[in-house]
Amino acid sequence: MKKALVLCLMMVFIFAPALSAFAAEPNRDAIKKRVDEIVTGINSGKTAADFTSAAKEDPYVFIMKTDGTMLVHPMMTGQNIKAGMEPIYNALSKADANGTWVTYEWQGKTKNTYVRETKDGLIVGSGY
Repeated sequence: MKKALVLCLMMVFIFAPALSAFAAEPNRDAIKKRVDEIVTGINSGKTAADFTSAAKEDPYVFIMKTDGTMLVHPMMTGQNIKAGMEPIYNALSKADANGTWVTYEWQGKTKNTYVRETKDGLIVGSGY
């Protein structure tokens, strides 16, 4: 009985971190769908401001002008990232009308972001 308890506890300590990491893996399809929906909305006449609530979601959505100015972001709305965050700006600027996944480093972590450009040139993105 004692052996079985020890074995169960060992399994919990070994597999729990792996399971939580798996559970925390974001749904790339859901991220892409959300960005695509916002791009469709903007292409249909909505404004970036119509999607400010998307910046409060998890994962958050951002909307950026091609010059690097954030129109919608949880913390950087109104700020321009082109000068101070050039590697990130360069990655996000790879957005096109079809959408693409980009990878960049942020605070020592690799970030994966789906970005898509609206017909008016705004960049909409979200990731993990």
